[in-house]
Amino acid sequence: MPILSRDDDGDFLRRQVLTARNVRGARSTDLLLGGLNYQIEHHLFPHMPRSALRHAQPIVRTFCLSHGLPYAQTGLLDSYRQALRHLRAVGRGDQPG
Repeated sequence: MPILSRDDDGDFLRRQVLTARNVRGARSTDLLLGGLNYQIEHHLFPHMPRSALRHAQPIVRTFCLSHGLPYAQTGLLDSYRQALRHLRAVGRGDQPG
């Protein structure tokens, strides 16, 4: 996910949505990740109970898409691949992004 600087123009909503991604899955994924697979919703509503994040997800996704904001979701294994790819690039000294 992109790293935004303080100079990047963007409101709270854009900063939270652009710098996070959700991990898709069944209720077992929710259990395995403690509900924090809903990172976008968690960043927008940090005090919302984790059990409610699943219910907020379709509302937030619809809102984002209707306002032209990208809403990033991926599967569990792909999320690990993306993280490992990023760590490998940083370890080689490549510029992230």
